Amino acid sequence: MDILTLLPFIVLIGAMFLMTRSAKKKQAAAAQMRSDMQPGTGVRTIGGMYATVKEVHDDTVLLEVAPGVHAIYAKNSIGAVLDDAEYNRIVHGDDEELDADGTVVPDDASSLTGESGADKADVAKIDLGKDESADDAGTEDAAAKDVKDANGDGKADGEPEAK
Repeated sequence: MDILTLLPFIVLIGAMFLMTRSAKKKQAAAAQMRSDMQPGTGVRTIGGMYATVKEVHDDTVLLEVAPGVHAIYAKNSIGAVLDDAEYNRIVHGDDEELDADGTVVPDDASSLTGESGADKADVAKIDLGKDESADDAGTEDAAAKDVKDANGDGKADGEPEAK
């Protein structure tokens, strides 16, 4: 057999090997993460629930989902083991990473434009009033309606006849 006929099969087998190898690495990393759990650690389940580990058993974990509320979960249902700072930030809203200079984001964008009060006064105000040309168009529509009424047949000059 020619090597060119075997080449697609070799490439396919190589791609399958690489995909299974990366999947096995991910599974091993997840198993290692779950085995490193200890009581007092914050975790996130695969369902997105945050809880604190109370007890670790062979295949199960006792989680405290709220103060005084405990639930037993399978170890495989633990999606991530969180460090204390991240768990407190997510669950309790503790923001230890705020800037020391006290940067404050304003409620509106007016302070971000860099214009002073004098510059704002120089900006021309936009007139949101009714436009004069719109009034002219309104009178043309009224004139067309008057023509329809004058003809008595409900149609203006130049309109096709209704069937």
